[in-house]
Amino acid sequence: MSEHQNGNGAPPGGPQDPKPAEAAPAQAEQPPLTREELERKVAQLSAMLEESMSRARETQERLKDTHERLLRVAAEFDNFKKRATKEREDAQKFGIERLLRDFLPVADNLERALDHAEEHDLRQVIEGVKLVQKLLETTLAKHGVTGFSALGQPFDPNLHEALMQQESDAPAGTVVSEMSRGYKLNERLVRPAAVVVARPRSAAAPAGAGPDGSAPSGDGK
Repeated sequence: MSEHQNGNGAPPGGPQDPKPAEAAPAQAEQPPLTREELERKVAQLSAMLEESMSRARETQERLKDTHERLLRVAAEFDNFKKRATKEREDAQKFGIERLLRDFLPVADNLERALDHAEEHDLRQVIEGVKLVQKLLETTLAKHGVTGFSALGQPFDPNLHEALMQQESDAPAGTVVSEMSRGYKLNERLVRPAAVVVARPRSAAAPAGAGPDGSAPSGDGK
């Protein structure tokens, strides 16, 4: 008996023909560049390199200019600090020069008054000293320095310095004596007034009391 065949004449169960493999796409080969194309590429790359170098040179110039400006600013700042230091030192040394020039006439007049004190009447000397005092007050006021009196005023710890207390008929806490005047510079206190402040009088000791205020003994001894 003959073997059965399938419809295409192949024996059943026999090996089938494999499918043909798909062909891989062929790689397109780049044609070599021509001389003109190479020259164009070289020229393009050269132009790009030149532009990059030009930008680098510009950046370097800007950095150099910025560096020089910073050096100049640093030098100017250093000079400014030196000038400020010198001006501060000069102000400390010579800040009262104008004040001193204004006070020299006061010192001159006081010296002349003392030199002629023995040659003139006492009243004339007193009048001369009063004129010097007036000149002194005028000079102080010119520079914003004003004196104030505390006599007869209530004691103010912000303006007065109490040196002592004194029994007085004046109200307690009233300034009854002034040792030295107070002074202000443009309304700022420079020196408080040195004052004596009133306090109530102590109770009077009884008649015949001893030195310590005790009553005399009954036997008279």
